[in-house]
Amino acid sequence: MRKLLDGLYDGAAWLAALFMIALLAMVLLSIGSRLLHFHVPGTDAYAGYLMAGSGFLALAHTLKRNEHIRVTLLLSALKGGARRGLEIWALSAAVALAALFAWYSARLAWQSRLFNDISTGNDATPLWLPQLAMAAGSLILLVAFVDELVLELRGQRVQVASDEATRNE
Repeated sequence: MRKLLDGLYDGAAWLAALFMIALLAMVLLSIGSRLLHFHVPGTDAYAGYLMAGSGFLALAHTLKRNEHIRVTLLLSALKGGARRGLEIWALSAAVALAALFAWYSARLAWQSRLFNDISTGNDATPLWLPQLAMAAGSLILLVAFVDELVLELRGQRVQVASDEATRNE
């Protein structure tokens, strides 16, 4: 199961990286087309879709690598059971919020498909297509938070001490 979950997180991260490369291609195409005096419709919109998709698809991988920003002032002052209780509470709240976010983002994509909602730009992209990346990314984030909560409840969650404070100026 661990290999499957790690593969899911890594796969989403690779897809996010591909989205970033495609974003670069869109920006370069937009710049190049302006320099060569022709217009490619929709490059700005597609760049925005790719940027949002890459951000959402990278969320779970970032969480599992302990790279999300956390406010640990209170957590670092606690020890033992109090610290574990706060971790479980925070992860439970994160699971609930991620579940709501996954539900509503999937619902948005589904409704956009049902209503044939299209972008208002001249590209007229069906909006459910770029919204799929948001829905998939938020669903994978939900899986990652549930994974973290289960690991914490089992006492198997590894807390990597961040050296962020030593890197700040």
